[in-house]
Amino acid sequence: MSKTDIDAVLRIEKAIYAFPWTLGNFNDCLVAGYRCHVLVGDDKLIGYGVQMLILDEVHLLNLTVALDFQKKGMGKALLNFLIDDALEHQANKMILEVRRTNLAAIFLYESFGFDQIGLRKNYYPAHLGREDAIVMEMVL
Repeated sequence: MSKTDIDAVLRIEKAIYAFPWTLGNFNDCLVAGYRCHVLVGDDKLIGYGVQMLILDEVHLLNLTVALDFQKKGMGKALLNFLIDDALEHQANKMILEVRRTNLAAIFLYESFGFDQIGLRKNYYPAHLGREDAIVMEMVL
């Protein structure tokens, strides 16, 4: 991902999430040197992933696929790529948070071998207050 991708990334982010990341969030990730990748299909940006590498651990911060490309294996392909990227940087585990209600994402992560290791109460903003996050981990 580069600064030239941000407009397309933001269009997807705003179309998918009720509480999307901001331009500042993505810019901060790029400036901080986080592992920011895009998925391209049909000559356009259709997904992206952001992960933070700390020593031997990678924290998956955002994995998103455009609505028109969901349920077509793109999320799996992107997650495979992000896992390979983490392994190339000598990470030995990946952690993430996912909304408790995001069953499709939870199913995807479980299919890759992620296990639930915790719960962060009131982690995400929601229309009626806050929503819990399930913390998941996979040993790489």
